[in-house]
Order: sequence, then C-alpha cells, then structure tokens
Amino acid sequence: MTARILVAAAYVAARVVADRFALAPPALGDGLLAWDGTWYRDIATVGYGGLDREALRFFPGFPLAGRFVGVLLGSEGVALVLIANLASIVLGILVLQLMRAEGCRRAAAGRAVWLMMLFPPAFVLVWGYAEALMLVGALLAFLGLRTRRPWVAAAGGLLAALCRPLGILLAIPAAVEVARTWRGSRGRDRAGGLAAIAGPLAGAALYAGWVWVRDGDPLLPFTVQEELRGRAVNPITRMWDGLVDLVGPERFGQGLHLPFAALFVVLLVLAFRRWPVSYGLYAAAVLALALGAENLNSLERYGLNAFPLVLTLALYTADERAERPVLALCAAGFVSLATLAWLAAYVP
Repeated sequence: MTARILVAAAYVAARVVADRFALAPPALGDGLLAWDGTWYRDIATVGYGGLDREALRFFPGFPLAGRFVGVLLGSEGVALVLIANLASIVLGILVLQLMRAEGCRRAAAGRAVWLMMLFPPAFVLVWGYAEALMLVGALLAFLGLRTRRPWVAAAGGLLAALCRPLGILLAIPAAVEVARTWRGSRGRDRAGGLAAIAGPLAGAALYAGWVWVRDGDPLLPFTVQEELRGRAVNPITRMWDGLVDLVGPERFGQGLHLPFAALFVVLLVLAFRRWPVSYGLYAAAVLALALGAENLNSLERYGLNAFPLVLTLALYTADERAERPVLALCAAGFVSLATLAWLAAYVP
C-alpha cells in the first residue's frame, strides 16, 4: 500500500510541475501505462504483427497474460496494471520466504520486503511493467533451488524468461546449485536439476523460435534492443565514461546513473561475501549486461532485477540508526524517479 501511495504522490507532483511550466509530456497522460507500459498494452491488444519491429524486444509472457485477463475485464491496459500489482504482492511473500529459508531473522526478512517495494526504481512494480511478474519467477527459481525443489525452480525460470530477456540468466545460478548437489543426488533429483537449468533457456528459446519462424531471425528480440541501448561495451570502461559524463555536459543525463552504478557495484561485492555464490553470480550477470551498454537508461531498473543486491542492502542495514534513513532515502528516490519518469526527464 505504501508504494501505491508514493506513486500517487509522484503523479500529483508531476502534474503540478507540468502545469507550472506548461509541459505536456506524453508519459504523464499515459498514467500507469507510461513508457514500456504502452508497448505492453499495445502488444496485448493488437499483437506483435500490428506494431513496429521494435516491439519484439518486449517478451510475450506479460502482455499475453494481459490479453487473457483483459477479456474478463474488458481492458488490456487495466489487466496489465492489475497483474503487475498482484504480482508485486506475491513478490513480497516470496522475498519473505526466501530470506527465512536462508536463515535470516524475521526483522531482516521484513526489511528486505520493504526495500524491495520501496527501492527507487520499484515504482515499476506498480506501473504496467513486466518487472513484478519476472521477479516472481526469479524468486521462485531461487527458492526452488535453495530448498531442493528443482521443478519449482524450473517453473520459475520458465516464467521469468518468458517475461524478460534477463530471465535467461537464471540458468547460471541453477547450474551452480545443481553442480553443488550433483554428486550426492539420485536420478530423479538430477532430472529435476537439469530441468531447473533448462527452464530459463526454454522460456527464451520458445520466444526466439517463434520470432525465427515469423521473421527469419531468432536473435531479433535481443539485437533489436541495440537501436535503443547502443552497442555492447566493456562495463568497466562504461563506468569510467560515466564518471566523465558526471562532470561533463551529460551530468544531467547519462552521468546521473553513475551514483546508482557505484552503489550496485558495492552491493555486489557485499553480496558475494554474504550470500551463496549463486546469488552473486546472478546479480553480477545482470549488472554486467546493464553496464555493458552505451546507453545507461533503465540502469536502476536492472539493479532491481538483480534482486540479491536489494536483499544484501537489507542485511547491512540491520542497525536502527541505518534502517530508517535508508528506507527514507529509498522512498524519496522512489518518488523522485517516478516523478521524473512521468515528466519524461528519466527513462525507467
């Protein structure tokens, strides 16, 4: 509920600013379906065939769910927002369960839920974005892997990969966890472990295969993003370029992402120290992809997708003197990014 109140506050703030300076950003008129939400709505409504090829960068799991629920509600847009918000509730439950499964105290588990919902880019969990549903799949995958329920992990990985291209990276922690228990496992457990690895790969392969049949190029869902995010670059080099941007003419553009990039790198180091290696490797893979692009737009959202970073922050803010300021800063960042996104000054 708190996240939704903050989203409402951000919308009001964006309206006030737009009226004050006579602005008319399209995103503000789109409401909870701003930015990527309009793409998901259009895909759910008319399908990929009725849209520009750029639509292929949006994986089908979320808009397909919106189409089915939209039949019942009479509006695909309303359906997508409803699915995202219901999925975010399930996400909170899964965060709590995963933290408890890893032996964390109740206070830390509760703090992780708060941080997941109030992390600055987490306003997309309230908007009509695929993030909430993708993260439900990712958390299910990790929960299944860590509690020796590989078929749950396989289903979670499949769901995540059908919703976002990042879902395919769940094959990495799955392979690590399966390898860790392979020697002492039996045939049925090994089959489940292989399914856990195959789930994310199958999700991406299903969509890529469909695109191959339709367009003759199975890599289009991945390569078409180069038109928006630019060519792949060295993440370390891109961090340096971000520092240059911060003190140059791009300080209010690409340079603004550098503080978040630095925070994510610090949290990644701490994640490797605190969590099993599978958590760190997954977060590292997501972060490497985010930092390995010329255009750092949406970097903060990638940090949310690398959810072990958020769980790590929850563990290192156990002291009450740190917990409250961190939550307050996250909430302030949440409102700020959502407001800027509606004003078209920030790309979520």
